[in-house]
Amino acid sequence: MKSSSIKFTLRQLSYFIATAETGSITLASSRANISQAAISTAISHIERELHVQLFVRHHAQGLTPTPAGRTLLRDAKQLLKQAEGIYSSAADVSQQVRGELTVGWFSTLAPIVMPELVSSFLKMYPDTKARALESDQQGLLSGLSRAEMEIAVTYDLEITPDIEFAPLAPLPPYVLFGATHPLARASSVTLRQLASLPMVLLDMPMSRDYFRELFIREQLHPNIAWSSSQLDVVRGMVANGFGYTLANARPRLVCAPDGRRLYAVPLSGDHPPMTIGIATLKEVRKTRLVEAFEQHCREHISPSNIPGMVALDESRRSKRR
Repeated sequence: MKSSSIKFTLRQLSYFIATAETGSITLASSRANISQAAISTAISHIERELHVQLFVRHHAQGLTPTPAGRTLLRDAKQLLKQAEGIYSSAADVSQQVRGELTVGWFSTLAPIVMPELVSSFLKMYPDTKARALESDQQGLLSGLSRAEMEIAVTYDLEITPDIEFAPLAPLPPYVLFGATHPLARASSVTLRQLASLPMVLLDMPMSRDYFRELFIREQLHPNIAWSSSQLDVVRGMVANGFGYTLANARPRLVCAPDGRRLYAVPLSGDHPPMTIGIATLKEVRKTRLVEAFEQHCREHISPSNIPGMVALDESRRSKRR
């Protein structure tokens, strides 16, 4: 009996995965940093070898995986994970850190923390690559469970039993005002002072419940006049006088996208912080690459220092002055 041989590569499979996940050859090309022609050729080659149609092609509306395409997507992702495991095993033996790491980022933390943290990691480990996936907490926890990412930098919001969370630094809530707000230059404010004032809520899954709970704990109800799931929109509205907002991540330079000044004011009282930390899936054995990134996070994120951010200890010193 003549044995069959595999006539497509892991790289071609990775192009197929990128196309199936993005629903577009153009987007897949951008993700894989390869030409659209190379993506199309890889998909056509796999279809010929397997004698199946992998996508339904919609004119000007992208691609939709066929049932065969969905099955191959599941198996191909598992195969690539196994292949990555071979590299990881070799790296464990040679004590080298190398390979590509997919890191999930809470979307409001990503623009503040990610650039400096990832840059320093890649300089320390030049044989590594990092890919970022940004989402809200719900998306990150689901992404970890589906093995779409190996590790996530996020908050301790409703961590599910299958997730291991390592806390790194608490981030207490503070208030953000526009320059013309009468409380913008206050030394501190209370929730009671804020309750009747117009609030611009950061309306993200789990985050919105956290901010509302701050008021409920003190038997108060916020006056939510505006809301948005986009932090830049919230900051822009606050800077233009629509109201105040509550936040936890405090960038060193606080301003709206249009350049208008914002003022960060401490929130008086004993309020539960959000805690920034690293999340991984419990049942998955950590590769040396994941362990290296986790250790890098531990060394660079603490109450005394957070990349791109005013850390807790620094905020306390500023408050005392």
